[in-house]
Amino acid sequence: MKLFTDLTLKFEQANWARNPEFGLIDTILEQRADLLHIVKEDITKGMKRTGFGRADVPSVETIMRAAIYKEIKGLDYRELEYAQEDSRICSLFLKIDELRPYSFQMYQKYISKISENSLQKLLVELNKIAINEGLEDLKKIRQDSTVVEANIHYPTNNSLVWDCIKTSHNLLDKLSKELPEFVTRNYYKSAKRTYFKINNTKSKDKRIQLFKNQLVTFTKTINNLSNAVKKKSGCSIKAYSIISEIEILLPLCNKVYSQTESFQIFGEKVSNSEKIFSIYETHTDIIIKGSRDIKFGHKIDISGGKSNLILDCVVLEGNIADSKLFQPAIERIEKNYGIIPESTCTDGGYASKANSEFAQEKGVKNIVFNKIVGSLTNIASSLNMETRLKKWRSGIEAVISNLKRGYNLNRINWKGLEHFKSKVLWGAIAYNIRVMTGAILSELK
Repeated sequence: MKLFTDLTLKFEQANWARNPEFGLIDTILEQRADLLHIVKEDITKGMKRTGFGRADVPSVETIMRAAIYKEIKGLDYRELEYAQEDSRICSLFLKIDELRPYSFQMYQKYISKISENSLQKLLVELNKIAINEGLEDLKKIRQDSTVVEANIHYPTNNSLVWDCIKTSHNLLDKLSKELPEFVTRNYYKSAKRTYFKINNTKSKDKRIQLFKNQLVTFTKTINNLSNAVKKKSGCSIKAYSIISEIEILLPLCNKVYSQTESFQIFGEKVSNSEKIFSIYETHTDIIIKGSRDIKFGHKIDISGGKSNLILDCVVLEGNIADSKLFQPAIERIEKNYGIIPESTCTDGGYASKANSEFAQEKGVKNIVFNKIVGSLTNIASSLNMETRLKKWRSGIEAVISNLKRGYNLNRINWKGLEHFKSKVLWGAIAYNIRVMTGAILSELK
């Protein structure tokens, strides 16, 4: 096993021995330069090199190494910039000139360009290395889902209306400075007073009247936004940029107005699929798992093997039932690794006759759900095997807990759906590197 041989030599050096995770991924990248090609297209898209002067843009390898270092250490971009000068292992791992480190803006610009699809491929390739080194055999998998929260405040109709009015006036004030001829009336103070009154009023009738007053103010604000959009032609670049932001905000305001009026004034229920939960993170879903607390973010479906590696990780859109996630996960495992596991186990939420029959057709021998109802039965070679798989299944909860607590995935502050998904996958990759390192160190000893 060349990986083990190279790591043994590398760990003889003090810097790498004290930082085995970086020693492992450094060795992998030296042996498998093709991994850089997975992210190269994303990073170099739109990049122009003149061939003159200093090369101010980091190489693809440096960007990828920086992203991995950042996630393993749990740093933000400013801390990553500082670590270049402060940490010897950081500069050694990133392969940069210590006298001319890159700025945090540079790292953020290029790391954020790496797409979800590229990270999925990178996750699979790293897992294949683990399989080839004998760290994972894919004979059995366990599956579970969790919720990762978006970085939003708890949404209420009152707070959403206030967010719209507040953001609208901020943009309109900026536009007024760029276009002195554009005159608009400010309703910020009156809307803020009404917002606090609604929060502190318990009487239903009084709340309805306050909402009516707030919606009148909201209508005037929306009209101001509509008038601002008409000024788009013939304005300066900065004014054009502000009006473009207003164009994005306007339909969100109309949607918030509609859902607030329907429920607060007319008492009509609005389905979750028609609601918006944040005007800043519009991709946010509402996730309700059983009778537990409501979460606002996205459901994550995770499959792992006996090595505790995350073999499959998908960020879902919408509150999809767990029972509908079982079959796609098996298909992805087969597609990515070319192997059908001998055993699979999940909790009761994934249990269904259709899922059991699907797994049998694929060639899975032991199909165990932690809880079953009705005529559904678990399929196992023996009662002992069924019991062992049920006990083993609970370990996926520890994997999820380690992933979320160790790599800041309880709540994600990266903006936008694509960046949300990328952050989750970077966390899964960093977690897998740590697990691989632990397994290899155990083998080396």
